[in-house]
Amino acid sequence: MFQSLYPTESVESVYNYDFEAKYREGYRGIIFDIDNTIVVHKTDQTPESLAFLARLRDIGFGVLFLSNGCERRVKSFADPVGMKYLYRAAKPNPKSYRKAMELLGTSPETTLFFGDQLFTDILGANRAGIPSVLVRPISRREDPHIVLKRPIERIVLAFYKRNCRKTACAERAAEKLPG
Repeated sequence: MFQSLYPTESVESVYNYDFEAKYREGYRGIIFDIDNTIVVHKTDQTPESLAFLARLRDIGFGVLFLSNGCERRVKSFADPVGMKYLYRAAKPNPKSYRKAMELLGTSPETTLFFGDQLFTDILGANRAGIPSVLVRPISRREDPHIVLKRPIERIVLAFYKRNCRKTACAERAAEKLPG
């Protein structure tokens, strides 16, 4: 019923994800949502995020930030690390994800997407055929339009967890999901 909203996997944080293993598996591009995925909503780069993104570059990944936000916000986040970005991306429109892969020089088979929202981030990545990784939101501080979606997301996540248990997929993922 909600399969198009189900992530390929879910994690507590991007900061403890095994990116080295994904690189060995052949992934070369990573597309990130910014707010509540890498940093608290509407905040700038932190020392932790700067070190994290430098680590990804050292591994060999191409990184692009995909955001529905305005250019000023996304550019100010991407410029300090010299990474690519797309703003006003109209997520979940799969065209934005395809454009991101074009800019990275990757394909759905060699790209990962990380985001904290089912109805924009995960749905768009799934529609574009990219493996999607749901990240637990860093903070509860969010815009009202996002806060209003979270209760509906919890319902979808309950079905996802039940589906994971039935199919023995990622029991650890089901435990880490909010709700």
